[in-house]
Amino acid sequence: MFKRWIPWKFLIRRTAKAYGLIDPINLLVRVRRFAQPSEVQEPIELLRAGVLFHARGLINTKAIQHNLDWIWPYWVERQFNPHDSSFIPRGFAFSHVNMTHRNWTAIGLPNLDLYPLVDPRGLITPIYDGWSLDFWLISPDGIQLFPSKQGNVVQWLDLENTVQVITYAYKEGQLLQTKTSLDIDNYDRPYLNVEAKATSNYQGWLVAVIRPYNPEGIQFIHKIDYITSSFTWKVNNKNKILFNEPPDKVLFSEYSQGDVVHKIDENADEQTISCNVGMATSAAFFPLTGREKENKIDMTIPLGDTKGIKDMPIGKRGDQIWQDHLNGTAVLKIPDRKISYLYETSVRTLLLLSSKDIFPGPYTYKRFWFRDACFMINALIVLGCLKRSRYLLGFFPARQKLTGYFHSQEGEWDSNGQVLWIINQFHQFSNSHLPQEWKEVIAKGAKWIKRKRIKSTTNALHAGLFPPGFSAEHLGPNDYYYWDNFWSLAGLRAAADLMGQVKDRYLQDEFSKEANDLEQCIEKSINDSLPRRKNYDGLPASPYRRMDAGAIGSLVADYPLKLTPPRDSRITKTIAFLKEHCFYKGGFFQDMIHSGINPYLTLCIAQTLLRNGDTIYQQLIERVADLASPTGQWPEAIHPITAGGCMGDGQHAWAAAEWIMMIRNLFVREDLDKLIIGSGIFSQWLLDSREIQFGPTQTPYGPIKLTFFRKDQSLYLEITGVNYTDNIPLSIQVPGYHREEVNEINQTVRLSPIRDS
Repeated sequence: MFKRWIPWKFLIRRTAKAYGLIDPINLLVRVRRFAQPSEVQEPIELLRAGVLFHARGLINTKAIQHNLDWIWPYWVERQFNPHDSSFIPRGFAFSHVNMTHRNWTAIGLPNLDLYPLVDPRGLITPIYDGWSLDFWLISPDGIQLFPSKQGNVVQWLDLENTVQVITYAYKEGQLLQTKTSLDIDNYDRPYLNVEAKATSNYQGWLVAVIRPYNPEGIQFIHKIDYITSSFTWKVNNKNKILFNEPPDKVLFSEYSQGDVVHKIDENADEQTISCNVGMATSAAFFPLTGREKENKIDMTIPLGDTKGIKDMPIGKRGDQIWQDHLNGTAVLKIPDRKISYLYETSVRTLLLLSSKDIFPGPYTYKRFWFRDACFMINALIVLGCLKRSRYLLGFFPARQKLTGYFHSQEGEWDSNGQVLWIINQFHQFSNSHLPQEWKEVIAKGAKWIKRKRIKSTTNALHAGLFPPGFSAEHLGPNDYYYWDNFWSLAGLRAAADLMGQVKDRYLQDEFSKEANDLEQCIEKSINDSLPRRKNYDGLPASPYRRMDAGAIGSLVADYPLKLTPPRDSRITKTIAFLKEHCFYKGGFFQDMIHSGINPYLTLCIAQTLLRNGDTIYQQLIERVADLASPTGQWPEAIHPITAGGCMGDGQHAWAAAEWIMMIRNLFVREDLDKLIIGSGIFSQWLLDSREIQFGPTQTPYGPIKLTFFRKDQSLYLEITGVNYTDNIPLSIQVPGYHREEVNEINQTVRLSPIRDS
C-alpha cells in the first residue's frame, strides 16, 4: 500500500530533469512501442545478467585501454589491436566486452558442478568467475613467448583417458606446452592438475604467472602470498597453487608498478603483495636447464571438497569416473575423423554440464533455462543416459509455480510446452509408465497453457494464441510468437498422451480438445496473416511480422516437434527464404541479438532438410563442423569475420546437443510411426571398406545398434537390439540403395544399389 501512493514516476522524472538527464520513463515508453504490449516487458533475469555483464565491461573500460603495455588475454590482444581483423573501435562504447573471441573450454568430471576454463591460448581460470593462470617463456636476450600474443597456437581436447586441454605455443625456437585436467585426490577431493613443459634454443625461464582477469575481463586480485616452505602461492587469502618444485625466484607487482612483466630482470625481495585496486600480479621463474634448455613443472590447485555432491564415487580417479559415465552411451564409428571427434566432444560436454543441475554453458550461461535443458535432455535420452535424464527431470516440479507455470525466466511462454514434451519423450523412449506423483505436475502445466491463451472469439490475428512474450529472446521484441504456440500445441498433445498412460480419460480428452482448438487457431492466424508476407508465404515469427531471421523459430513445427508432415510447403518456403536472405558463409546468420552464425539453428535447418530428403543437409553439417573450435566446441554464435565466439558461452551445450541429435538422426530417426534407418548416411562413408557403426541409441521401441559392412563387393546392414517386440516397422532408406521395408530387429540385410539407367 505504501508504494501505491508515492509518485515514483514524478520523482524519477524530476530528478532526471534536475541533473540534465533524459527522462527514463519516457524512454522506456518509447522503447516498448517497438514490441507488442506485454505483461512482462523485460525479464528481470536477463536484465540482471546484462547489468552484471556490462558492469564487468565498465571495469574493463577503465583497466585495459590505459594499460596496453600489460600482457592481456587473447581476446583483448586481438580486439584492441588496430592491425587485427578483430579490432573494435572503442569511441562511445559504454563498456568493453569480449565480442570477438568468446571461445573457452571447460574441463571437469560428470559428477562435479565445477568448470575450470581454458581459453584459446591456454590461459587457465581454475575458479568460477575468478582470476587466471598463464605461462610464458622469457630469455634474458629478449626472446619472449607470450601465448596470448601468438597468431598460431595448436590446441585440442584430449579424450584418450580423462578429458584434458592440451595447448602448444611456438616462437623462434621456443616451445611451450600445457596440459590441464581435473582429477580427484586420495581423499576424494577435486583438484586442477596443470603440467607446463618448455624447451628453448635460448637460456631463460619458464614462467608461471597469476593474472587478474579471465576470458570475460578483469577479476580482482588484492593479495598474493608465496609460502616458501610448501612452494605454494596463495591468492586473495583463499585459493592455493602448489608447485612440485621450488621456483628460482618469485616476483610481485601491484597496479601502480604496472604488470609484473616489466620487473622480470629484478631480484626477488618480497614474498607478498597487496593492491587496493585489485590488480596484483605475480610470476614464478623456473630455469631452462640442461643441453636442451628445458623444464617441466606440475601444479596442483585444490578446488574444495565433495560434500553434498550427489553420487560422488568414492576412491575413483577422474579417468575411471569418465569411463563409468561413457559406458553404454551410443558410439559412433565412421571414417570422417572430424565429425567423429566432434561427436565425442559433444557427448562429454553434455555429461559435464549436467552434473548437479543442467546448464547450457560453464560460465556465462551457468544458470538454468527450461528451453536449453529440454534440448539437452532430449540428446541425453537418445544417447542412452536414461538414469541421468530421470534425475534431471526430477528438478522440474520444484520450479513449477502454484499456477502451473514452469518458470525459469519471466515472460517466456514456451517452457510449459517444452517440459510436457520432454517428459513425454522420456517415457516413450524409456518405455516406462508415468509415476502417479507426476500426474498433478503435468495436469497443472497443461491447464496453465489452457488459461494462458487469448480468447479465440476475437477477430484479431492472434485470436486463440499466446499473449506477447519475450520468448526465445533471439526472435525479437515481445510478440505473439508461433514458437510459443507450436511448443504449447506439442505440450498439450504430450499431456494428453501422458494422461492416457495413467488412465485419466477425462483429462486426456480435455487436453486433446484444447490441442485441436489451438491448432485451428494457429492455422487461421497463419492463413489470415498471409498478405503481410508479400512474396513469401512461409511461416514468419508472428502474425504481425514480415518474413525475417526470426522465422527460424517457426521451423520448430517440423523439427523437433513433427507437427507438420515431411515436405510441408510452408516449411520448405520458410527455409527457402532463410537460405536466400539469412545465410552467411554457408550457415544461418541470426541478425537479431546473436548477430553471428548460429551452429545449433543451422543444424535445426539441416534436420528439416534431412526429413525432406534434401541432400543440402550434408553441406550444413560440414559447415557447422568447420565452425567448431580446435577443442571441438561451439559458442552460441560465431563472428562472421574472426570465426570466434561473439555471443553467449564459449562452450554452448545446446549446440552440442543438436550435433548429437543430428548425427544420431543420420542413422536412425522416428517419423510417421516407424523407424527410418540410414537416411542421412554420407555416401562417401560407404566407400570405405571399414565398418560404419552407431549405437546403441535409445528409441521408443528400445535400444538399437546399426552396423554397415562390406562383404563380397556388397553392402550389408546389421540391425541389433534388445527388449524388442515383434512387428516393429523399419524403413531402410540408405542413399544410393533401394528402400527396404522390414519389421524385425536382430537381422542382417543385404542392400541393393540403385543402378544408373
